[in-house]
Amino acid sequence: MLFVKREELKTGMRLARPIYNKDGVLLYERNSKLTQQGIESIRNFGLIGIFVLEPAEPVPPMTQADIDFERFQTMNVFSIQEEMEKILQTKRLSKLPTIAANIIRNYGHLDKKINFVQNLRSKEDHIYKHSLNVAILCAMITHALNMRVDEQLEAVQAAIIHDIGKMTVPKSISEKDLLSPEEQEAVRAAEIQGFNIIDMAFSSSPNIRRICMQAQKAQESVETGEDVSAMKMVNGAKVLAVADAFDVMTAMQAEKAPESEVAALKHLLGNPQVFDSRIVEGLILSVNILYPGVSVELNTGEKALVLAANEQNILEPMILMFHDNSVVDLSNRSVYGDLEIKDIMKTMDNRHVMDMELLKKQGIKVEEPEYVTVP
Repeated sequence: MLFVKREELKTGMRLARPIYNKDGVLLYERNSKLTQQGIESIRNFGLIGIFVLEPAEPVPPMTQADIDFERFQTMNVFSIQEEMEKILQTKRLSKLPTIAANIIRNYGHLDKKINFVQNLRSKEDHIYKHSLNVAILCAMITHALNMRVDEQLEAVQAAIIHDIGKMTVPKSISEKDLLSPEEQEAVRAAEIQGFNIIDMAFSSSPNIRRICMQAQKAQESVETGEDVSAMKMVNGAKVLAVADAFDVMTAMQAEKAPESEVAALKHLLGNPQVFDSRIVEGLILSVNILYPGVSVELNTGEKALVLAANEQNILEPMILMFHDNSVVDLSNRSVYGDLEIKDIMKTMDNRHVMDMELLKKQGIKVEEPEYVTVP
């Protein structure tokens, strides 16, 4: 699999991922060969590029849930972009409550974890993709922790709009990779102005602004070292802080590689004064991270396969070492105290590398995903 920038696309290349329009209509299925019309469509959509298959490469497996998630993301990114642009102009809500209700309807009542696959982001669309993913995470976390319906709705609505201030940052600054102190201050000023916009848009729901401000202050304290333990954070802010940090760290961006879910979890768990451990547990209950069949890399450089998840400590599963087929229980710290999982092995498009056949050879029975075939 290769990532090819839009200006380098050629007819005949095969798609590794499906492409949908803003209404969720499938335009190009996986394994479709690019035509000149298809290349023009990709450029018109503003995509910075796509993942294509190498000549003899088989189509990567996707479950129906994976396909539905990708389609849902595409549709709602467009909806969020349109809504946030309207709010900037009018300072009033239009479709945001409907978008939030749709997210909750699809991901706020699940009875199982999902594969939280990140799409590649560009400087033009990262705010909308980030807002959507954080909202989905908030919907799942609040449900996993059985929070009140009103708290769930507030958290999801705050997630959608929390970064609206960044939309007012001049492109000359927002498109830079490294910012000067003065430019960082300009971004900070835009974020504060964003809170005022949120206050006007949610004039009848002041808790939304409170959630956004508290979550940002909590996250900033990780870098500044400010003590926020005395700040009485509402539940929505605690959820938003965790979801926001997790998505930022694991996001796929053209400018830099994403950090692994393992690194993100270690960051969240390592800062309990900022990220409520109960909320982090809600995240763990919502997203597939270290589960049977996932290939991992250890801090020794060795590779291994997760045989069994550890419900008490997700970072300490039972694994099968590739080099000698030995089974290691990472929860046995007296024996394996120096050994830990460093990263999850991923495909180029950020999906977990799975080996269900090796699990079967070890005599381990797990629920095998039902993959959707393509023509």
